[in-house]
Amino acid sequence: MTKNFDQTGNCELILALDIDDRSKAIELVKRSGESLNWIKIGLQMFTKYGPEYVREISDLGKKVFLDLKLHDIPNTVAKAIASASELPIDMLTIHTCGGREMMEWAVRSQQDHKPDLQLLGVTVLTSMDDEALAGIGVNRSAAEQVFALTALASDVGLSGLVCSPHEAAKVKSIHGNQFKLVAPGIRPVGADAGDQKRIMTPRLAAEQGADFIVVGRPIYQAEDPESVVKSVLEDLR
Repeated sequence: MTKNFDQTGNCELILALDIDDRSKAIELVKRSGESLNWIKIGLQMFTKYGPEYVREISDLGKKVFLDLKLHDIPNTVAKAIASASELPIDMLTIHTCGGREMMEWAVRSQQDHKPDLQLLGVTVLTSMDDEALAGIGVNRSAAEQVFALTALASDVGLSGLVCSPHEAAKVKSIHGNQFKLVAPGIRPVGADAGDQKRIMTPRLAAEQGADFIVVGRPIYQAEDPESVVKSVLEDLR
């Protein structure tokens, strides 16, 4: 039986700001209230609005999780991390499937340029299940692939991971507190799953060991985003 790693009270909420209008995004951040500390900026918004958008969100008093999922040859990833380190960000993602050498270069670049930056390894996207992995030639289950990539991330000294809350407890049981775990695919009770397949409620994710949970559409599609933020935080605490 997998041990329960109850993080309720310590788990933090991250809003995934995946909307395509800059002014609406800024307004949403403001409407989400002061109790929300973290904002995730992904490829959609970063590609459209660039580094200045990151600075604008940071200037609102929010911590920024820049979710670019870097995956390229080792030198290119290392240089991208060096560039990103000049921005006011607190988290940045790379793909662990980029392999050992790429991750080693990434960790060295992060340590050289921004030691306090939390560099997170993405294991298996929460939109992928066993069938989807088989379709790209991965003959492991989603959980088995997560644990294999996690072991590799541990070997190279990565200190954070993005993984489904369904795998969080086992990662903690194997690796202890080596990793800060960020869990996407979080849906408050009653929320629509959308395109996510391996989902969980905020409280359950925290109980499984998630240090951070990522919530997007249930907040930004709500008439009153701040009330949803407060509801999720209440569920955690």
